[in-house]
Amino acid sequence: MTTPTDSNQTPVGDLALLGLLQLVSPALPIGAFAWSQGLESAFELGWVNNEDELGDWLEGVLEDGLTRCELPLLQRMQQAWESGDGEAVAEWNDWLHATRETAELTDEDIRLGAALVRLLGSLELLPANDLLPEDPGYVTLFAWAAHMRRVPARQTLLGFAWAWLENQLAVACKAMPLGHTAAQRLTERLRPQLVMAVDNALEKEDHELGPVIPGLALGSALHETQYSRLFRS
Repeated sequence: MTTPTDSNQTPVGDLALLGLLQLVSPALPIGAFAWSQGLESAFELGWVNNEDELGDWLEGVLEDGLTRCELPLLQRMQQAWESGDGEAVAEWNDWLHATRETAELTDEDIRLGAALVRLLGSLELLPANDLLPEDPGYVTLFAWAAHMRRVPARQTLLGFAWAWLENQLAVACKAMPLGHTAAQRLTERLRPQLVMAVDNALEKEDHELGPVIPGLALGSALHETQYSRLFRS
């Protein structure tokens, strides 16, 4: 039986794999289910109306958002945690906050990060105080947890992308509404795109980073005053 490896041929151990599954599980008690990341607004505004349009929206956010922001940042964060470089962790954490274009997106990152801090603290898995930056975001703590679980960087990125897709499809099932069979069709459509996104993210240089998703930013901003809504973003 072949042992899974990351891009550097580092074996992915059983405990590391289970740790990653725990981290990306919808049952992780950090409240991620409460956020739609602008998607609910896209439904309300009529930008996304059916399965195909939803697939196009998700592909766009993946290519111009996660591939240029969260995924390459996860790699850099995990490297910084592994080397104990608290200054680099703090700098990238601040950089991430600076890329959040709306109050909702900023609030989501900080609240999910705070929830993950509380959870990891209860499990006695927090980093030393001198390494934990002020207002650590979700990506920052996700990278730390993956480091603690000895998850290779490539699998960390794949797990994060998978959790994002699962969350977005769950939002669509509640708010579009999208049927569960249609959600599985979109999963099949987007699985190869997740792998490509990770490949591209691992090749990004620092100067190439930064999301280019004005539609999501506008949707999130409009969502702040949406009359009726299910989600916090």
